Amino acid sequence: MPVTTKSANLVLWILQGLLAAVFLFAGGFKLAMPLATLAKLTPLPAPFIKFIACAEVLGAFGLVLPGLFRTRTELTPLAAAGLVIIMAGATTVTVATQGVAPAVLPFVVGILAATVARGRWHSIQTQTTGG
Repeated sequence: MPVTTKSANLVLWILQGLLAAVFLFAGGFKLAMPLATLAKLTPLPAPFIKFIACAEVLGAFGLVLPGLFRTRTELTPLAAAGLVIIMAGATTVTVATQGVAPAVLPFVVGILAATVARGRWHSIQTQTTGG
């Protein structure tokens, strides 16, 4: 989807805002939770979950802040791509521990993040090549 039209740009901004809210909430929630509580919720080590939470919060900021400040906008597709990697891991762990049905949500969130990464990457390429 080329991001040369205003409607495509609007769709990407809406996706970026929604994804930023999701990741800010999910990451913030995990950061606020004590390690002992996190350890009971997942088979993964609690410090690793804290690391993932930090990555989610930073990714949420990376989705919106470069565009809002109109500086270093090339970081937005990188943030989105990083969140795709996190969601691929979340999908895999969810399938392994809970089954396929609960894994649909992280899979869909990963697809949406991939859409933002591709759309913003294409937008940057179009700006730098002039067409």
